[in-house]
Amino acid sequence: MISQTLAIIKPDAVENKFIGKIITLIEFHGFAISKMRMLRLKKEEAQKFYSIHRGKPFFDPLVDFMISGDIVAICLESENAVDKWREVIGATDPEMAKEGTIRKIFASSKQCNAVHGSDSNENAKIELDFFFN
Repeated sequence: MISQTLAIIKPDAVENKFIGKIITLIEFHGFAISKMRMLRLKKEEAQKFYSIHRGKPFFDPLVDFMISGDIVAICLESENAVDKWREVIGATDPEMAKEGTIRKIFASSKQCNAVHGSDSNENAKIELDFFFN
């Protein structure tokens, strides 16, 4: 069954001109891109999007990072899209990510980790609605 997930190409990857390379890997791994938009989040939007992390020590630095430049929000479609995308992007910390994953290739740190991926089907719907509805 085809499902959807959200991918975000984060400010570090946009600034480093990795958009095309990341999209190439997305397509290589069999995802269809059904929606895509480039934008710059306002602080309030980033705080709302990451509200699940409010109160955690990394919340404010994460919000500041996500508003520091343009991002690309993408709706990906595939069988088992959430789990498949999480496998393709790799661990949050690029030092722990498997070889060949997007974060291993393009991330420079745990915070500047190139991409975002929804962590569940429920959150994918919420996150996709945030950017595309």
